[in-house]
Amino acid sequence: MSSSFVIACVGKPSAGKSSFLNAVTDATAKVGNFPFTTIEPNQGIGYYPLDCPCVKHEVTSKCKPRHGWCTNGRRFVPVRMLDVAGLVPGASEGRGLGNKFLDDLRHADVLIHVVDASGTTDDNGRETKGYDPVNDIQWLRGEIDAWVYGNLERRWPGIVRRHTATKAPSVDTLHAQLGGYGTTRDIVQRAMDTVVRTSLIASKDELAQWTLDDLHVFVNVFLDHRFPTIVALNKIDMPDSGKNIASIIKRYHKASRDGISEENIVLTSALAECFLRRMVKQNYIQYMTGDDDFVSNDDGVSNNGVELKELDEKTRRRLGNIRDLVLFRYGSTGVQDVIVRAVEVLGFVPVYPVKSLNFGAAEAFRDCVLVRKGTTVREFARKLHNRLDVGYAGAETVGGIQLAEDDVIEVGKNNIIKITTIGS
Repeated sequence: MSSSFVIACVGKPSAGKSSFLNAVTDATAKVGNFPFTTIEPNQGIGYYPLDCPCVKHEVTSKCKPRHGWCTNGRRFVPVRMLDVAGLVPGASEGRGLGNKFLDDLRHADVLIHVVDASGTTDDNGRETKGYDPVNDIQWLRGEIDAWVYGNLERRWPGIVRRHTATKAPSVDTLHAQLGGYGTTRDIVQRAMDTVVRTSLIASKDELAQWTLDDLHVFVNVFLDHRFPTIVALNKIDMPDSGKNIASIIKRYHKASRDGISEENIVLTSALAECFLRRMVKQNYIQYMTGDDDFVSNDDGVSNNGVELKELDEKTRRRLGNIRDLVLFRYGSTGVQDVIVRAVEVLGFVPVYPVKSLNFGAAEAFRDCVLVRKGTTVREFARKLHNRLDVGYAGAETVGGIQLAEDDVIEVGKNNIIKITTIGS
């Protein structure tokens, strides 16, 4: 697998979560406009696009990815995705499928919150008119906050007593309590560093002096690090979406709130993407996810030498609406941009492990692994396989440049790596 992290699609019923997952993965999630369409988590593989080094090293024709694919130097790297059960207000208290939803979140590294920008579904996912989508953004964060803070608040006096008695470092005490949320000590440390650096809590990391208000401040900072969230404003081609989008962008412009910042809001139309893909498979149009337009038989273009099918009037009209209301207005369907933002907010970088730095071999750049920013060469070897770590003898990159074990991997500098083991 090319990545070890999980992107979770979340949101209220009927916001378009399942359609979004279908638009970006190989999965087929059940779709319908009624509560709890998704009962079990639907797993799928999404694809993160990036520029492949096969172009720079002039081996495009020999680039044969083991996972995903590469087309003319544009590489698509697999990432794991999950569409979890529908969320409704009160989930932290067990309402709806709340307990299951929150339990599924433990497996996620980043959240994509699919929000119905049209305002045509209420907070329970039922059809309505004039609903404010900002409410959805606020209560998702509110439910996760209530889940984590509520569990800590009830046990806080006992936690502090044990912390004082054992004289454990504050980060260790908090990690012991937060480990059940799928967190690492590093995430807790980063949250604590933020609290200390910004003086959000007067007593800083002295847990014994924290009030419950201080604890709540820390939980909010922790959630920013543990559950970074991308908002996919879906159904952007619906009548009332324009004014709702403007209102949401205004609210989050230059101000991070509800766990969201403006740069993490992406405009999408999952159904438009699904329809365009279906038209491609049926040979009606030429189109690639992320494009700002498509071509059809009306444009007199063939599909790799195969004549595109004639469009009937109904299909032509629907494609025209997608072109006018989505592609020309917003530049794309947005679904690929959501994946890109989700990977980038985690700070992952692509690394290409190779057996030889002579790229004239029959197959080049077979593998691409996404690793966290700050990963060292030796840590990368360990991630690839325990055998490479145990027998590690050295590593080099393009130009025969030797790499130190503690060299941090950087894109364009040393992210093409040949690892040598003892006896090889």
